[in-house]
Amino acid sequence: MAASTDIVERLAGTCRVRGATETDHVDGVVPQAVASPVSTQETAALMRACHEQGLAVVVRGHGSKRDLLAGGGHELVVDALAAGRGRDADGQDAGSTLGGALATNLAGPRRVRVGATRDLVIGVRLVRADGTVAKAGGKVVKNVAGYDLCKLLAGSWGTLAVVTEVTVRLHPVPEAGLWVRAEVGAERLPGVLAEVVRSQLVPHAVEVHAAPGAAGAVVAVLLSGTRAGATARAEALATSLRAGGGSAVDVVDGAASEPTVEQGSSGVLPGRAADGRPTLLRTTARLSGIPELVAAATEHGLTVTGSAGVGVLHASSPEGRPVDETAAAVGAVRATSLRLGGSTVVLDAAPAVKAAVDSWGPVPGLDLMRRVKAEFDPGRILAPGRFVGGL
Repeated sequence: MAASTDIVERLAGTCRVRGATETDHVDGVVPQAVASPVSTQETAALMRACHEQGLAVVVRGHGSKRDLLAGGGHELVVDALAAGRGRDADGQDAGSTLGGALATNLAGPRRVRVGATRDLVIGVRLVRADGTVAKAGGKVVKNVAGYDLCKLLAGSWGTLAVVTEVTVRLHPVPEAGLWVRAEVGAERLPGVLAEVVRSQLVPHAVEVHAAPGAAGAVVAVLLSGTRAGATARAEALATSLRAGGGSAVDVVDGAASEPTVEQGSSGVLPGRAADGRPTLLRTTARLSGIPELVAAATEHGLTVTGSAGVGVLHASSPEGRPVDETAAAVGAVRATSLRLGGSTVVLDAAPAVKAAVDSWGPVPGLDLMRRVKAEFDPGRILAPGRFVGGL
């Protein structure tokens, strides 16, 4: 849709508004305008105007504040999952943001240590679809009565409200972090993962990476804490992995807050930094089912990487793959994950693939989700059709 001068003029009194360009597209659809409120008050004014005029709104955030936290010896343990692709039309970094992490509830390798994004949020300030400002939670960690709106917003994909402020739980920055990495044959993978996850070495990440045609997988375990403690635990784990049949076992000294693919972990979603638009899945299973899920994904031509410690994997298939093959692979992985107590969601794909597959699969509680949507956004102006069931 071409940028509309009329829309820009009608919203100009709320905040900074400009005409949209091709780089502002949402899944191939170019919006009529791009608004950039800088405060809760401007966001509320913008939402009121959009509500009154029946304009659909898709929320997009930029600029994670993660780097501002380390100076006090604490950090927000949210790994950067999507690689940046330069800068957008406003000159801002196009990588992962805190708001995006909350909206999608994505979590990286260190989820083993602290949980997903939803577990770190203790308070939010939000603007509803009609411009009403509300808040939930608080500034300190405590139990509160009533509905937990923070967790309701986590993973809502911007369909319930616009979050303008987030209060998060911080954790001390570890003195040291060591990655212990090993190549493990397919037949030994179940035993190795079970041993690591159940061990008393207190891993802060347990990652697995496998590609189609490979004889096995790479397992990478993050051990962090004091320098002496992390070193002793890493040496013990390396010895155990060698005794268990692991090959190419090595210990990599790296920053615990910045896991990278080169260190053997999945700090970046597979394929996201590459050219083109691969099909990207999030697939889950109970912990004991992860080796089988890895095998099913690679058997159907998918590269898989993710947290074997919490049962959440990401799998990707290149953009140039025939649509019918990609759809068959998605179906096979989804059937396996469902049987293993999990689910499979298509996070991103080319338009032709999206048209051929069910992005969400079976979703329990859809009627309840529709009622929640109707309460928060009766006019359906927030990201209409973006979420499961057309919400």
